[in-house]
Amino acid sequence: MIPPLLAALGWQLPEFDKIENLSGDLPILAPTEYHADSVAVLHAADGPVLAVVVEVQLRPDPDKRWSWPVYVAALRARWKCPTVLLVLCPDKRTARWAAKPIDFGYGHPYARLVPLVLDPSAVPVVTDLETANTLPELAVLSAASHYAHPDNAKVFAAALAALETFEEDRADLYYDFILTRLPRAARSVWETLMTSTLRNYEYQSDFARRYFAQGKKRGEAEGHEKGKAEGEVRALLTVLEARGIPVSDEVRDRITACIDTDVLAEWVRRAVTVASAEELFAE
Repeated sequence: MIPPLLAALGWQLPEFDKIENLSGDLPILAPTEYHADSVAVLHAADGPVLAVVVEVQLRPDPDKRWSWPVYVAALRARWKCPTVLLVLCPDKRTARWAAKPIDFGYGHPYARLVPLVLDPSAVPVVTDLETANTLPELAVLSAASHYAHPDNAKVFAAALAALETFEEDRADLYYDFILTRLPRAARSVWETLMTSTLRNYEYQSDFARRYFAQGKKRGEAEGHEKGKAEGEVRALLTVLEARGIPVSDEVRDRITACIDTDVLAEWVRRAVTVASAEELFAE
């Protein structure tokens, strides 16, 4: 996925034969606390021609302006080839922050790192599990950016596969990140996928097992609420029928589509006195 990402920025890639995706750990020249999200090295017949540090940045973080140059310098020294920093951002505000050049020295215009930055409009759609496992952070960003995609169930499935690759704390962070960016309709698809579609999937991570257990419990509670709502709907229609009040298809559809038991209970109370079914919905 690295070439399409760089191409989206209008970047001219060198000729290469293969891409090697590596761990983001940089243990050879950098201390262990320096860990990039992922690293890719483009190889030609005579050796590496380009190394890419890939970072998913969810929000501005001043510390990254100190650690990013370390990532780039360590990777450049290890592979002895040109090296770039590619930052993927979920919003334009974070993208503007990440795109600011990082000066190494004082007043020396040539000693600087200029990150390559992608905002959501340029983030590729990830729907295949292989890419999700290779570049899990990209799959997370794809889910947050392309929730309205016609095949968003596959986008979310790829993100779920990506969450399986992280330690539990980071998986929690990325799960919350996705959820907070989804509108209600897309959130419903995401929740359904997490709790129903993959019900028989054998989860490998503590995060997924714990989330599924929580989702199952929440689903049982929602099932109880759904049963209560259906009871209120039946009571409401029975009252209207007993009073001889006509119910149009439009009104019936609105009543049966409602799942808020408090609203339905209020409509039942109104049904005792209204002159028409439409008056149920008066503000």
